[in-house]
Amino acid sequence: MQSINLPSILTPDFGLLFWMLLAFLVVFFLMAKFGFPVITKMVEERKNYIDESLQKAHEANERLAGIKQESERLLDEARARQAEILSQAKATGDSIVREAREKAQDEGSKLLQEAKAQIAVEKENALRDIRQTVADLSIVIAEKVVRQKLSNDVEQQKLVEQMLDEVCKG
Repeated sequence: MQSINLPSILTPDFGLLFWMLLAFLVVFFLMAKFGFPVITKMVEERKNYIDESLQKAHEANERLAGIKQESERLLDEARARQAEILSQAKATGDSIVREAREKAQDEGSKLLQEAKAQIAVEKENALRDIRQTVADLSIVIAEKVVRQKLSNDVEQQKLVEQMLDEVCKG
């Protein structure tokens, strides 16, 4: 059988293993003394920064949710106030229209009463004038009838008609 010669790195001897172990321990000691604390500190700082960022993001989300709820509440209040104002405006408008109608009806009724009163006064005046005119005509006719001393009724009737025609024309 043939023996294969492997490089010395694959089959190290005791001296090489000693020096490699010593170099490893020195590098490990230096890293443990100076490197690992720095790396651990940097990793810890990065972790803290990420934790703080997450905490701030969480707080920002909570504040945003609070702001959203507040804005929705304010919008609801604004909508309710708007509805209330519109309701009041409609009620006020209806009230104004109702009052205007009532006032117009009152004014119309008042004018109608005044017109009726004026008509009644004019009617009374016209009737008084007619009565006065009839009385005056009767007196005039009676005077003329008495002056002529008419003896028959036919002549008196003709005279009365003639005088009425004269008065109405003249």
